[in-house]
Amino acid sequence: MGGAWLVYLLTGLALVVAYYFIPETAAAAPLRVVLYCALSGSAAVAACWGAARTRPGNRLPWVLIGASQVVYFTADSVFYIGHYLVGVTAFPSWPDLFYLGHYPFAVLGVLLLIRRRAPGRDLPGVLDAATLGVVAAMLSWVYLIGPQSRRGAPVPAELASVAYPVMDLALLTVALGLLLGSGARPRAFFLLVSWLALILSADTIYIAQQVRGVYEAGNFLDAIWLCGNLALGAAALHPTVDQVSDTSPMREGPLNPVRIAVLSGVALLAPLVLMVQYYTGDVRDVPVVAGACAALFLLTITRLALLVSDQRRLAITDVLTGLHTRRFFEAQLPLEMARARRSGGSVAVLIIDVDHFKSINDRYGHPAGDRVLVEIAARLRSTVRSGEVLARHGGEEFALIVPGADAETLPALADRLREQVASAPVVVTPQRWVAVTVSIGTARFPTHGTNPADLVAIADRALYSAKAAGRDRVVVASDTTTAAAVEAGERPDPAGAEYLHRVADAVDDLLDDHGHSRAVARWARMLATEFGYDADLVRRAELAGRLHDVGKILLPRAVLVKPGELDEAEWALVRMHPEHGFRMTALLPGHLGVAHVIRQHHERWDGRGYPDRLAGRDIRVEARIVAVCDSWAAMRSQRPYQPAMPVEQAREEVHAARGTQFDPDVADAFLELHQRGAIADVHLVHRGPS
Repeated sequence: MGGAWLVYLLTGLALVVAYYFIPETAAAAPLRVVLYCALSGSAAVAACWGAARTRPGNRLPWVLIGASQVVYFTADSVFYIGHYLVGVTAFPSWPDLFYLGHYPFAVLGVLLLIRRRAPGRDLPGVLDAATLGVVAAMLSWVYLIGPQSRRGAPVPAELASVAYPVMDLALLTVALGLLLGSGARPRAFFLLVSWLALILSADTIYIAQQVRGVYEAGNFLDAIWLCGNLALGAAALHPTVDQVSDTSPMREGPLNPVRIAVLSGVALLAPLVLMVQYYTGDVRDVPVVAGACAALFLLTITRLALLVSDQRRLAITDVLTGLHTRRFFEAQLPLEMARARRSGGSVAVLIIDVDHFKSINDRYGHPAGDRVLVEIAARLRSTVRSGEVLARHGGEEFALIVPGADAETLPALADRLREQVASAPVVVTPQRWVAVTVSIGTARFPTHGTNPADLVAIADRALYSAKAAGRDRVVVASDTTTAAAVEAGERPDPAGAEYLHRVADAVDDLLDDHGHSRAVARWARMLATEFGYDADLVRRAELAGRLHDVGKILLPRAVLVKPGELDEAEWALVRMHPEHGFRMTALLPGHLGVAHVIRQHHERWDGRGYPDRLAGRDIRVEARIVAVCDSWAAMRSQRPYQPAMPVEQAREEVHAARGTQFDPDVADAFLELHQRGAIADVHLVHRGPS
């Protein structure tokens, strides 16, 4: 059956051409009738055959479409036999009952197709189809139905003349819903849409000819009707006929430029018709056009409201897993903590990380890794209760907010999540599966932290403890593991601090940028002091400047030292270094605040930075200071892929970026310090002994 549809279509088109070569004489009339009815009937047979070949669950729409074509074939047979062989030319007559009778079957069949193609609510498609339908109804009334109803014809003729455009409007509405809605679009789909377009076009022209009294049987409209029938038959015979009922593998965006242009142009037709009637002096249809304008206005407002809702949903929904995004998580956590603070309750945070996820990507590929993440998200979602917030926290990490969690039930809740993920292997390819586990760290307000950043940091430290203890386990932060204890550095670790300083120097050496981190630290201390901040903040800014690039040690060496431009995938790796630096530094007692500054030092004043797209004063002031110092050091450094920028040009760059990339006050203060000669060139700042 692979090529049967094409043979059928080409043969049918050849017979349509032959139909017009048959002379319109009494002797040749039977041959014309037989050929026309044979082509119409072949589409009915093909549609029924296509319905029999579809899966039982997809069969009913095609059965109804096939029934529609059977009724249509009956109408054609009665009409052409009566017209050519018997001489019946009255309007309306028996064939019109059959012609009108095929519409309900076709409309219902297409409606069921739409329903199967979009099992959920496809409101954007419905609203767009309704917009086009309103305009089509208005045009039909103004130029077809209205003139027909005012002709003063006998009641049966008037009813039939009005019934055709009304039925065509119903068919057009569902056809637009099919075309604008979601769902798979195999070749059979386009053949089916061609059938609807050709039939509706021919019907519209037929009604217009009837209004003007110029219709004659056998004119060019027969070719359009026959081609429409052939398109239906080809759609039913096409190997992809069963796929027309399938949903689309990926939803399209809510709007695209073509759809916007079409909808805008169509919506302008209503006032245009009103202007035409005004200038021609025929204003009898003003109520209809005004009603269409009102309907279009309401539909447009509804569409815009839906678009805003969709954009908000997309902004807080992770595309891959369907969970909330990290941004939503970070916006919701302060609200839950404030609610718990008012009521005297508690809130728990769980950080969930997939064990050995890199090995899954390396062994099976990133598509398999994506399937693992999707399945884990589904398993976690099935365990989460109403009121809890589950989000993808980044990469292979998930986060959960649990309002009202108490110290006794928190370990059991986390362990239930862990067991749910490990309950069954995940299928990564048709022939392969992989066992997956997760490690979970938890922290609880108010026991472990009193602000969102501290609570997440403590939970993150507990997660690292779980991984260090062998993975596939839950670690709840102890009651003594508080943010205050960590920030105060109750157990200082000089060896750990020295190690991170050596890592910062190692990164500078790899980049052939000796003294970079030391220069940034020095300038950050000077700037913080210039602003008059207290000693703790000055020290934090200096340490963050010293360690701001330690996360780069985890980047692939080939990316870190690449002499040329980085591609998008390589940039994605580079943008992870603030997160790596945060995690490395947060493990060091007394460095939690420094870790947060490191995480934020690539955020921008205008909110277009990374990793969290913070903006303005949501960014810690120490991070805003380090950002200017780091950028100046980068511009003034000689690197393999970039020569050192001249001083005046670097000053211009900093000044141009104030208010976009940089805090304007910090940028101005830095330039003032430089003007006073306090900012030494990078090459003048030496590492000294380590």
